[in-house]
Amino acid sequence: MKELYINHIASQLGLKAWQVENCAQLFEDGCTIPFISRYRKEKTGEMDDADVAQVKHYVDVFAEMEKRKAGILETIEGLGKLTPELKAQIEGCVSGTALEDLYLPYRPKRRTRATVAKEAGLEPLADLMWNVRTAHPRSEAAKYVKGSVPDVEAALAGARDIVAERLSESAVIRESLREIFRSRRVESKVTKKAQDDPEAAKYRSYFAFTMPIAKIPAHNLLAILRASNEGFLSVGIDADPERCAKKMYYEFCQKHSYPAPELSEQIQEAVDDAYKRLLEPSITGEILREAKEKADRESIEVFGENLRQLLLSSPVGPKRTLAIDPGFRNGCKTVCLDEHGALLHHEIIYPHPPQNEKVKAIMAVQAMLEKYKIQAVAIGNGTASRETEDFMRKVSLPDGCKVWTVSEDGASIYSASEIAREEFPDEDVTVRGAVSIGRRLMDPLAELVKIDPKNLGIGQYQHDVDQTLLKERLDNTVEFCVNSVGVNLNTASPYLLSYVSGIGPALAGSIVAYRNAEGGFRSRQQLLKVPRLGAKAFEQCAGFLRIPEADNPLDNSSVHPESYCVVDRMSKALGVGVRELVGNAELCSRIQASDFVDDKFGLPTINDILKELVKPGRDPRSEASEFEFSHDIHDLEDLYPGMELPGIVTNITAFGAFVDIGLHENGLIHVSQMGVRGHAEPSKILKLHQQIRVAVLSTDPDRRRISLRLIN
Repeated sequence: MKELYINHIASQLGLKAWQVENCAQLFEDGCTIPFISRYRKEKTGEMDDADVAQVKHYVDVFAEMEKRKAGILETIEGLGKLTPELKAQIEGCVSGTALEDLYLPYRPKRRTRATVAKEAGLEPLADLMWNVRTAHPRSEAAKYVKGSVPDVEAALAGARDIVAERLSESAVIRESLREIFRSRRVESKVTKKAQDDPEAAKYRSYFAFTMPIAKIPAHNLLAILRASNEGFLSVGIDADPERCAKKMYYEFCQKHSYPAPELSEQIQEAVDDAYKRLLEPSITGEILREAKEKADRESIEVFGENLRQLLLSSPVGPKRTLAIDPGFRNGCKTVCLDEHGALLHHEIIYPHPPQNEKVKAIMAVQAMLEKYKIQAVAIGNGTASRETEDFMRKVSLPDGCKVWTVSEDGASIYSASEIAREEFPDEDVTVRGAVSIGRRLMDPLAELVKIDPKNLGIGQYQHDVDQTLLKERLDNTVEFCVNSVGVNLNTASPYLLSYVSGIGPALAGSIVAYRNAEGGFRSRQQLLKVPRLGAKAFEQCAGFLRIPEADNPLDNSSVHPESYCVVDRMSKALGVGVRELVGNAELCSRIQASDFVDDKFGLPTINDILKELVKPGRDPRSEASEFEFSHDIHDLEDLYPGMELPGIVTNITAFGAFVDIGLHENGLIHVSQMGVRGHAEPSKILKLHQQIRVAVLSTDPDRRRISLRLIN
């Protein structure tokens, strides 16, 4: 990667140039983000996965920019207009906007007023005016009255069109105007269409809205732009036209010198035209896109953090599970799963109206609990969830068996997906959905990777933001979560394996096929026997895969095979075997990390090895804890101001957090009701699925809204 880009990335991310350079080289060598952040800490100065991911983003951006530069240089050279100075300016760009500004005068364009004027032979007159080489443009214009130019006014108008286009293509002028626009306010106004369409009511807050564009919250801007796309709002920036025109004229004079009065009048007319006709709409669009990009990044960051917390939710673990997808008229879809999530049995019970077969349902559930030795019960949090939870209290549960409420978000998407059809080709969508609910309780990460994160109900305007950037962030998040937890090589689904560093869908399928044919893996080295899994893929994936019953205990840890030799040296130094050392905190405490540092393994790696030896294969996720909603509420009408309730955070946005308090509607804690002074991001105060206590501020029965306050 060019030094120009390396230094820019380092400056943007607050890193050292050597860190960026090494990281970029590792990417070039085929290394993944999880592998680099976990096993190449000496190379990167212990950059975490977020920093490595950001470097990867910039590396990809600048790779595309290099291709764009090559195309631009080729085009301009083909026109015979590529000067050494222009070439150096283009090659020195690190901003896409600056690059396109330089290219703008040479970019092929549709037929314009300036094009028509040039065809009429008026470019020489425009050149005289542009270069301030005439004090009397009217006298000069008289020389061009011929053919399609009927008089002096037409000649001057055509020359002004050419000058206006040149002004609009000036990189200096465009950037000067951007600075002005960035300091102004965004305005939205209601359109005639909105007045006749009831769908526009949800945007009522923005019918006459104004706010500094530099300060507008992401969710406000995204809502305004969505409404604009739907035709309900007109959106603009209140840039001062007079100030902008003065700035344009000043920039022209700085470059060309101040014109005489008669020419000045013509230039100022061209300036006004260039601003109103060409620059104002163009720069408005640019600044709104720029603001949207910022809003996109903020929203995507919130989404990514929510996804990380969701995927790393506490697992109940491998327990034989009864899962219920609750419902009223169509009954409760009930499935029994073994400790590995395999479907053992399914049936529908009808404990609620209109059937009200409570006794029959209790007997059915009791039979399932006993026959399948159930250890945990999972109830989906959708329609009839609270009623089903109340029903289960009437059932005699086995010792140690607990009832859990599980989010249903995305379960219906999964149940109709190709993945679900492959897993359960003979079952209908209701059974598949209930299975998903049960598996989510056992291991949220393993189940949720099968669902597009956009369908998990944890985002903010996720369908409005840059979809490429969103996918990049979400893919990185899923990959980070899977690799930070580690994957059991002998039980993981192909969908989970596909997110392991260096594997992907094709190799995941090959691994599962080999596993099925050979009866499982006994060592990580066996991976090299999997078709198409070569040395590079093995290097990238091996440290993240676990084999609980492996012959070598290190194969069930995050110690990378390339570091097994270090553990051998440690065990020999203590006079014990590797198996004796692994998991023995007392023996590990005798090891001095610095004694094992050499040219290949630095102190960060040695410290990581020691941490892993103390608790091999440790799961970074916390243990699941019990939770109960208040038994006093069943409908919104049961709430009253000041009422205190337990709740679970279900979604976090830039403006607040949504909380499940056991009703069909989630309540909202606005950021102003989180008990902190000044501006604080909700994600810094609360975490997804956090158990909290809230107080009811108000309810809106018509719109089914609940306002809450966080109780510290």
